[in-house]
Amino acid sequence: MSARDQIASAIAENDVVLFMKGTPQFPQCGFSGQVVQILDYLGAPYKGVNVLASDEMRQGIKEFSNWPTIPQLYVKGEFVGGCDIIREMFQAGELQSHLKEAGVELKQTA
Repeated sequence: MSARDQIASAIAENDVVLFMKGTPQFPQCGFSGQVVQILDYLGAPYKGVNVLASDEMRQGIKEFSNWPTIPQLYVKGEFVGGCDIIREMFQAGELQSHLKEAGVELKQTA
């Protein structure tokens, strides 16, 4: 299975997917770590995909989304953004609203 197929499969099979450097338990960069903290704080269920597992995956996600940086967050198949966008949305309360409107159940709405 190609990296593109793996990416498409992960997005199709999970409501919320974070393509990141490292894993949710052990982020390998500060930006990925920030998005993990936000999602964990909200209690949003998500799948973390470690793009460091292969060069093909790391390059493939950038081409898939036409977005140059990692992490990348997808909600219900839609690319939402990277770390700065997610952080700004969270601080404005927009991320919580976006997730709820997409039908993603959150444990916390602060």
